[in-house]
Amino acid sequence: FLGLRTLTVIKDAADLVYKNHGIKIDVNHIDYNDHTNPDAVLIDYNDKKVLDYIGTGRTEGVFQLESPGMRQFMKELKPQNMEDVIAGISLYRPGPMDFIPKYIAGKTNRDSIVYDCPQLEPILAPTYGCIVYQEQVMQIFRTLAGYSYGRADIVRRAMAKKKAAILENERKAFIYGEKGQCCGAVANGVPANVANEIFDEMTSFASYAFNKSHAAAYAVVAYQTAWLKYYYPVEFMAALMTSVIDNSTKVSEYILVCRQMGIQILAPDINESVGVFSVSDGAIRYGLNAIKSVGKPVIEELIREREAGGSFKDLADFCLLYTSPS
Repeated sequence: FLGLRTLTVIKDAADLVYKNHGIKIDVNHIDYNDHTNPDAVLIDYNDKKVLDYIGTGRTEGVFQLESPGMRQFMKELKPQNMEDVIAGISLYRPGPMDFIPKYIAGKTNRDSIVYDCPQLEPILAPTYGCIVYQEQVMQIFRTLAGYSYGRADIVRRAMAKKKAAILENERKAFIYGEKGQCCGAVANGVPANVANEIFDEMTSFASYAFNKSHAAAYAVVAYQTAWLKYYYPVEFMAALMTSVIDNSTKVSEYILVCRQMGIQILAPDINESVGVFSVSDGAIRYGLNAIKSVGKPVIEELIREREAGGSFKDLADFCLLYTSPS
């Protein structure tokens, strides 16, 4: 299991939305036919406004999509569905990046896509003619050469562990078949030279193979953060800054992003602030834990005293907190 800070950001943002707007957001349920919490709002993963927003490149703070290079890529890609987001996360890595121009060209002009054989079209159509995922290679082995699920998975594991030699050993079986195991691509009407070229492409792909299931899980988290940032920017940015509250550099970066978004940052206030970044009248109140050299025990005591005795009247009243015998 991979622990992600972003999952806490999503929960904290959803909690702030409920606190400030009375709206429950169910981020864990995506099946519209089995909605177990009818009072909650489900995230629409086909929301054109959110997808267009991702395409603007203003994705600071959005999971997996906030680096300068990825933001530029999203501006070029202009995702139109979740498939594009999943592919984008898979492609923006050393190796697959070489296929980004081909992917964007195919997305922009479907007529430019060329398949080496008709059998490849249903497998590669979602990625505009490019091999992007390990699962696609498994499908190619099964569809073109008649591999079993088990043997295709052996190929997938070889790719995942960067063992191109194992994949190369499958060349003859892929092209001509293996008695009692698979029929081979030639038996399915694919010319031997074409099958060999397809195999070469898959072999080179093995060095950077990525599994779609992993990318899809990341894309869901990325989309959820983009959705929250688009519809509830103040709550999202407050939760985001809380997640990096011990990193003054990141806090400063996100404060600049907030100002660019037109979100006001209110100064810390001993009568209004809490430990984390909070939301107040459409603005973000600076969190006390983000102030250097102020320990958390002091802040916790301050908040307890404030809740018990009301707001501090002046500096002298505040100082009494630390001179009182209690």
